[in-house]
Amino acid sequence: VFSTDRVIAMSFPSSGKQSFYRNPIKEVARFLDTKHADHYKVYNLCSEKGYDPKYFHYRVERIFIDDHNVPALQDMLKFTASVREWMSQDEKNIIAIHCKGGKGK
Repeated sequence: VFSTDRVIAMSFPSSGKQSFYRNPIKEVARFLDTKHADHYKVYNLCSEKGYDPKYFHYRVERIFIDDHNVPALQDMLKFTASVREWMSQDEKNIIAIHCKGGKGK
């Protein structure tokens, strides 16, 4: 996990067997709800996998980028515009961003 005051970069929030070696989704949700209640948005940049956005109160945006690949300019512009809008709404707002392994993006 990499973190600044307003940006958290992490590996994929997982369930089942994958939660043994990736972030357990319920623990990620608990952390975000405890530390940043109502002020976080999760960006899933993994084209290969998704999850139920209810864990994060439906504040999840998915941008389909293949792991270990360069994103298309259009996808990067969409992502940065969304982040800029979210961050400008409230100075307490943070983002949690992830791909599959947490290193590629």
